[in-house]
Amino acid sequence: MASSSAAATQQAAGAGALDRLLTVTHDGMERVNALILKRAESHVDMVPKLARYLIEAGGKRLRPMLTVAAAQLFGRGTGAEINYAAAVEFMHNATLLHDDVVDESDLRRGRPAARMIWGNQASVLVGDFLLGQAFMMMVEAGDINALGVLSKAATIIAEGEVFQLAKARDLETTADDYGQVIHAKTATLFAAAAEVGAMAGGADAAGREALRVYGEELGLAFQLVDDVLDYRGEAGTLGKNTGDDLREGKMTLPVILALADANPAERDIIAAALGKDETPDGVMAQVVAIFNRHRSLDRTVEQADAHVRKARAALETLPASEMRTLLSDIADFYVGRAY
Repeated sequence: MASSSAAATQQAAGAGALDRLLTVTHDGMERVNALILKRAESHVDMVPKLARYLIEAGGKRLRPMLTVAAAQLFGRGTGAEINYAAAVEFMHNATLLHDDVVDESDLRRGRPAARMIWGNQASVLVGDFLLGQAFMMMVEAGDINALGVLSKAATIIAEGEVFQLAKARDLETTADDYGQVIHAKTATLFAAAAEVGAMAGGADAAGREALRVYGEELGLAFQLVDDVLDYRGEAGTLGKNTGDDLREGKMTLPVILALADANPAERDIIAAALGKDETPDGVMAQVVAIFNRHRSLDRTVEQADAHVRKARAALETLPASEMRTLLSDIADFYVGRAY
């Protein structure tokens, strides 16, 4: 892990960044939230009930906030960022509904997953409804190029889901395989959210590319940190239990790095816990101890730090401004959660 002084510096840089982002995007996000609730409506009663259950369950809505913030950064927006931000949030929530069915997850954001209440079939179908609404909002914004960015992202996300499923419980999964998964499943939507926000704000080609790279690198860092917190965070802080990724058979980077360096006995312990819902906490503690012995968690955070540096470098190609500084600090904030 980074030295304690480096970690403290990073935490200080990110301190208060989320609150500041919430403040400066408040008006835009109020419009986004109103649109989200409006477009979750349906004459089929189950649709708004299930959709609102997930949408109102919490979460900081970082992805749509990035869309609004990117538009504000360039300052020449037409208001299309509101539609794009709501579409991004619907795309994200659709993937959560589908993920919980695929992963057979019981919890989402600290509450029973929607599938535990309404069932798998309803969860999949309402996820499809949200995707449909997302594309309607994109079309209504009237920019074919932005529609292209978000529709391409939807395709890549689906490919990532399939690839992750193919690699579940595969002890031969490589770090490159993992990189492909998180690039598709997480970084792609972050990148698209930031890019279409820049487009709505009137960015030129260079500004649009800077925000795309920023979003992509932030998304990679975000997912790496989440994968660390699955083992390092306290139970319940992520709305799930410690080690749930391992119990679900997910080959995340901490697992891959530990398996590469582990001795045969350690590999057997990890393999025995992988994909086993009933893995007891005592065995999970053994797994975490193996991770710590081989620094697989620390090395994962180091990779997240590297992506944050790339995200900040992308922003530095743009003129200095308070929003540019804030977006840079947000990157520090999210990776700082792992310390």
